[in-house]
Parts: sequence; C-alpha cells; structure tokens
Amino acid sequence: MYKELLNHHLISERYFFPRQGSLFDPFWVDCGDAQLACVYHELDPRVKTLVHFHGNGEIVDDWQGDFVTLMHQMSCNVFLAELRGYGRSSGEPQLGKMLDDVMPTIEAIGKPANELIFFGRSVGSIFAIEAAARFPDAAGLVIESGVADVLERLLLRVQPLELGCSSDELSAVVAEYLNHQQKMAEYTGPLLVMHTEHDGLVDASHGQRLYDWAGGRKQLKIFPQGNHNDIMYENAREYFSLLADFIRSL
Repeated sequence: MYKELLNHHLISERYFFPRQGSLFDPFWVDCGDAQLACVYHELDPRVKTLVHFHGNGEIVDDWQGDFVTLMHQMSCNVFLAELRGYGRSSGEPQLGKMLDDVMPTIEAIGKPANELIFFGRSVGSIFAIEAAARFPDAAGLVIESGVADVLERLLLRVQPLELGCSSDELSAVVAEYLNHQQKMAEYTGPLLVMHTEHDGLVDASHGQRLYDWAGGRKQLKIFPQGNHNDIMYENAREYFSLLADFIRSL
C-alpha cells in the first residue's frame, strides 16, 4: 500500500501539534528533507543511553533539566529525540516520514542497539516502538501513556473519504506500517509499560494491549492517580523508582 497516505496534510494538521523551540546548539540529525534538532546529554560513554521520544504538543526543550538529571542519577546518558516540524527541527510533521526518521535518528547516536533504551511517551510511543522494531537488540523499551491502536487514534480526527481513500485502504496502510501488535510480539527484549487508570486521552486499555502483545520479559504498571499529561508528576516517586529498577535490571 502507499505509505504516502500517512503523509496527508489533514493527518499532519489534525493529529500533530508542534511548537517552536529555542535550543542553543542542538545535536542535528540529517534526515534528508528535514534536519532534526535533538539533544544529547552524555554522562559516560560506557553506560547505556536512554533515547526519549516525547509526546504530542511537547518539544525536547520541555525535557531538559530535572528529567535529564534524574536519568543521569540512574547512570544513563540521555538522547532527547526531536520530531520533524517540532522545536527547531525543519520539515512538517508527516507521519510516514516521521517513521522513516527513526532509523537515521538512532544511527546518529553512534552506539550499538544493545546499549540503547528506547522510551516513548504518548504519541512518542509510535516512534519508540518503531525503533524497537528496527533495532530488536535494544537493551530495553519503556512505553508511557502509549498508543496500541494507531488507526483508532487517527479515526478520531480524520475520515478516510477526507484522505481520498476507502476505510479498507486506510486500514491496510496502517496495518502495513503501524501494526503495533506485530511489532510488540517481535520485540523480545525487556519492556516496561506505564499508564494511568484515568487517562482521558489514551485510555488504559492501550497500555494493557501493548503489554499483552509483548513477547519478552515485561512489566505493566497502571497508576490509580493522574491523567495523560500529569502521570509523571502525580506518581513521581513510584514512576522513577520503577524506571530506576528497570534500568538496573538491564
């Protein structure tokens, strides 16, 4: 099927909410038609690197500071991956191209997959899962408030007829490129899934499905407190304790 359908301007306009950033001296990743303004905080070249894909409406600037400090305390380098059209990155947030950006982003870090921990929050889970699919030897995968069914999320904001295709055609394209059930089943590395019971944007069933589909060592935490955008803040102590234990186990 035609991956170009995923780059349709209506998906870009209705599904993604980019903001501009003001990073000084980004870590640039060349994706051909777009330059991604990422950030790399290296603590020690001998330790693992957490590769963080942020959520919708967020940019890497939002994750500077305390988050990086806490990851360094867990003996992790931190690579904050930016999306095209977000922050200081060039290009437009086109879903198909954003999937293709995952490969050059990971390769730009210059470390073997078994030294990388992929972390995806909210819409960033799409790209963390893609990273795990493309680099199955990764040290670990963390999904926070993630998306199990991408088609379900797209259909909340666009209809196939608006995209110039049928329902079957859109379903087929998503199944070919964004089949999270298949990608999770094929990833056999360690997995940590965190979600909130009262997530009002991406309901907790998404986290449960991602966990159920995974084929390797896995852990699921559904927090009773918090919502989609404050899961980390409302559960900070347990959230970072789980993350620290997961990283130590790798």
